[in-house]
Amino acid sequence: MRWDEARRLVEPARVARLGTVGTDGQPHLVPVCFVLLTGPAGRAGPAIPADRASAAGPDRVTVYSAADHKPKRTVQLRRFANVAATGRATLLVDHYTEDWSALWWVRLDGHGRLVTEPTEADRARLALAGKYPQYTGQPPAGPVLALDVTGWRAWSAAPPAPPAPPAPPAPPEPGGALSR
Repeated sequence: MRWDEARRLVEPARVARLGTVGTDGQPHLVPVCFVLLTGPAGRAGPAIPADRASAAGPDRVTVYSAADHKPKRTVQLRRFANVAATGRATLLVDHYTEDWSALWWVRLDGHGRLVTEPTEADRARLALAGKYPQYTGQPPAGPVLALDVTGWRAWSAAPPAPPAPPAPPAPPEPGGALSR
């Protein structure tokens, strides 16, 4: 699956699974609400090395999630502690249906971090409120977690889509070489 197809599936998805790992190597997996934001405006992910650009796509992408008002056993969420300690995180978005020819998953790998810059945190919270109506009246007020994506991995049971057709050539400029 091409990265643009993967992104088209991920962006509207309502839930994903965030994977982190603690300093003891113990994995932690939790469902999250999330939003993708693209750079380079603001901090939206690190520069992607040229050898990994095809996996990550042409844009820098950051996934954001935040602690919200849904009931939780504690406000000291393990996902935030794990990311602060190790910086390791991944996001899995998938689609299951009884029609197995329509199954797919996309995994976004990268560097996890806690957002400390207020402008970036506000931008993430506004984007989350724009995606989830439940946040309109009560946006997430807790910490914001960012996953700066460095790679996309994807699988689909459906055959790959054909490549997009090339863009048509631009019309000649008035007064250009073809004008008389």
